[in-house]
Parts: sequence; C-alpha cells; structure tokens
Amino acid sequence: MAVAVAAAVAATTAFAVGAGSTAGGARARRPGAATAAAAAARVSVFPMVRVVGSGPTARPTGGYSPAQIRAAYFVGSLFRAGITGKGQSIVIVDSFGSPTIRHDLTVFDRTFKLSPPASLQIIQPAGRVPRFRPTNSRISWAEETTLDVEWAHVMAPAARIVLVETPTAENEGASGFPQIMSAEKYVIAHHLGGVISQSFGATEQTFAKGKLRSLRGAYLMAAQPSHDVTVVSASGDAGATDYKYSMRSYYTYPVTSWPASDPLVTSVGGLELRLNRSGQRLAPDQVWNDQDGQGPEAGGGGKSVIFGRPAFQDGVASVVGAHRGVPDVSMSAACDHPVLIYASFAGGWSPICGTSEATPLFAGVIALADQVAGHPLGPINGYLYKMALAKERGIVAVTLGNNTVTFFQDGKTVTVQGWPAGSPYSLAAGVGTIDARWFVPELAALATSHSHARQAAGLASGPPLAAASARPAPASPGDTAPESCPPRGLA
Repeated sequence: MAVAVAAAVAATTAFAVGAGSTAGGARARRPGAATAAAAAARVSVFPMVRVVGSGPTARPTGGYSPAQIRAAYFVGSLFRAGITGKGQSIVIVDSFGSPTIRHDLTVFDRTFKLSPPASLQIIQPAGRVPRFRPTNSRISWAEETTLDVEWAHVMAPAARIVLVETPTAENEGASGFPQIMSAEKYVIAHHLGGVISQSFGATEQTFAKGKLRSLRGAYLMAAQPSHDVTVVSASGDAGATDYKYSMRSYYTYPVTSWPASDPLVTSVGGLELRLNRSGQRLAPDQVWNDQDGQGPEAGGGGKSVIFGRPAFQDGVASVVGAHRGVPDVSMSAACDHPVLIYASFAGGWSPICGTSEATPLFAGVIALADQVAGHPLGPINGYLYKMALAKERGIVAVTLGNNTVTFFQDGKTVTVQGWPAGSPYSLAAGVGTIDARWFVPELAALATSHSHARQAAGLASGPPLAAASARPAPASPGDTAPESCPPRGLA
C-alpha cells in the first residue's frame, strides 16, 4: 500500500506535569526526541493523521464516500424515519482546529449532496488559538479536525456540531491535557452537547504515578446524572503497542492508551471494511491491521495497567482478567480502505484513516440514539456489554483478525503479541461493531428504561458510577517505571 503521512509534528503543545506524563506518535515523519529535562517535565500534544496516497487531489478519489459508510452501518432507515440527530449536539475537541473548516464542510456537503448541519459552532474556552501558520503541527491538527467534523456530520446530518479548539501555550507550561480537560469541563458545565468525541491519547506507561487520575475531572463530571454526557475516544493506531517519548521507538510489550482506557470513556477501536460501490460488504469486517513495513498500523487494544476491571466488564472477565480492557466497540478505520476528507488548506481531497475515523463515526451514532431517547445517554459502556451478552441485533460480532503487530526496531524484528477477535468480546475489537438500524433504538431503550427505573426509586437518572468504577489495576511491570512521553491524536 502506498501510504504517506500528512505533516508529521514537532512539539505542539506542552505543559508541566512532574516526573512523567504522556506518549504518542505520527506515522512516517516523526518529531525528534526532546531533551531529557524536557522529557521529564513536559508533554507535547499532537495528532496522528494518516493520509493515504501521494498528496491531496482536486477531485474526491481513493476512499469511501459518505453514502458507502452510511450503507455499511444501515443508517438509511433511521434517516427516513426522521432520526438524523435533530435537536442534538456533537462536541468535537481538537487542538488548534482548522482555519478553513466552515468552507471545507460546505464543499464536502455539496460534493456528496449532504444537508448542512443545524449549525457549526466554534469555541475556544481554554484561550484564543494563534493565527494559522502552515507548520507540520498545525496542518496535522487541521486534518484531524476536518476528519472529525466531516465524518461526525455524515452519521448525524441534522445534529449541531460544537468544535472546541484549544490553543498552544508551550512556553507557559500550562497546556496540553490540562488545557483540553478544562475546555471539556466548560462544555459540560454549559450543557453544549450530549456526546464528546476525542481523538487524542497517551500510552499509560508514560504517566507518572498518580498524575493520570488528576486529569480525570472532566470525565467524572460528564458521568454525573446532572450532565449525562457520553464521552468516546480513539483506542490507538499501533495495535498492541504504542510509541515511547522519542517518537522513534515503540514499546516491545503490550500497552494501551488513556483516555480510551478510562472506564468512564467508551473506547472505539478500528476495523477493516471491504465494501462495494453501494456500501454492501464484500467480506465480513475484521480487525484493522495493515502491515506495510512503516511500523505497526492496527486498531489499538489491550489491558489497562492503571484501571482495574469495571463492573460492566465482569461478564467478560475471562478475557480482561482483573484489568479494564479496551476497546469497547469498533468501527471503520483501515488505511487500506480509508474515507475521504476535503481540506482546502492542504490542497483539496485526501483519503484518511485510523481510529480517529472510527471515533467521530460512533459519536454521530450516539447523537442518533440521544434523539430517540429524548435526552443524552451519559456513560454507555454498561449498556454496550449488556447488549452484547444478550446478543441483541444491534451488536455485530467481529471474529476475524487480530492486533498483533510486527515492526523493525533497534536492528531487529520485533513482534508484540496482541489478541484475536472474538465474541462476545475481544481486546482487538471490543464487543464488535454495530448495525445502527437496531443499535440506535436498542441503546436508547436501555438508557430510557434505566432512567425510568431510577426515577421510580427516587434516584437521579443516569448509570451509577459504580458501574464504571476506577479501581486500580493489579501491579504489573509497566506500573513501576513510567516514562515521560507526548500524547497524540489518533487519526
């Protein structure tokens, strides 16, 4: 497969967090290693935007269209019934945003004959974003933003989109994850949306002991019955491994990433869909795993070393053991079968891929379920596992593929053993994927039933926090020597 990464990134956003923090990587051109002192105290936030082909084109080619993806997930019957996300809001969080997103969404919609969203609101609650300059980092974040906005809109065409842009303040030592969490708290406090889509992450082993938990405030807030906001996050793009701080090497043992590993977050993994022109499947979905010699490229998944098994995963304890397992659910992400975005700042149309494709797709589906329920659903993981174990029609098992990855590093070939797909749950594809025509009403019904039961009992609505408890994971070698590493977007 001929794959080129859109702009790789130098350090874009940094903040002081103590002895260690977060990790990530880009696909081909990678940022250079930071100094040891910086690695110990500062974190760079950046996206992993995976763009297929030799560069942007004037016409859309080389990737799936909205019509194909909509057909693949069976949203047509919902749309015909008026379930389009009307009255709902999808919140998308990205550093910097895109300088041309309004224009680009208009072109995207006009090209594919899509209705415009109810509105596109752009806010910067964590501070003003600097004027766009075509640096590698800004281009990469803008591509990430474009993917998130255009494809969330594909799945929920009548929903409002709230794009939350966060600025860089590298020399102030107060940005990065704290900045993003501050922006998300603003969104939640002001009830700006029922679902938050986020395509960034960091390898768990890179957090200093105790540092990660102090960043969870937005998710704890979202899960409160007074807010009931669903948070979804990309599971990662390197299969069973992920990057170290240098961005030049991967862990040689299984790791996973936060915030996807947070029990209060729904982790969205990646699948390969093989579709014909009409969006009909030519083969069953399988775990995304592209092995092309450029490093590990597969849907992220594994066992958390920070969070223990939450109650909603007790039914799959034979798979996850005593740990929180990720992902929870999976959607289209493969670079061999990407989707298209329009980004005028980059020169036009590009195929793009990764779990940052899967995540806004799923966020759009949640907006449809919010509409059916008549209210935001809040944390949905308990419902997902109940549906999977009950073999509801909305959950489609994924039984093909794995997220084991092989790559060349330090003069030798390294294999990080992942996990095979399987039903009712796997550490490669979660509970599987969805058939939206059934998934949306089933999910909405479960959430509504739970809400009514709690109201009848005189309790606040919303899933109990105990169902997403954050008990610590059992001690493991990965807990004892955290290493500072920059978080990254997952596109």
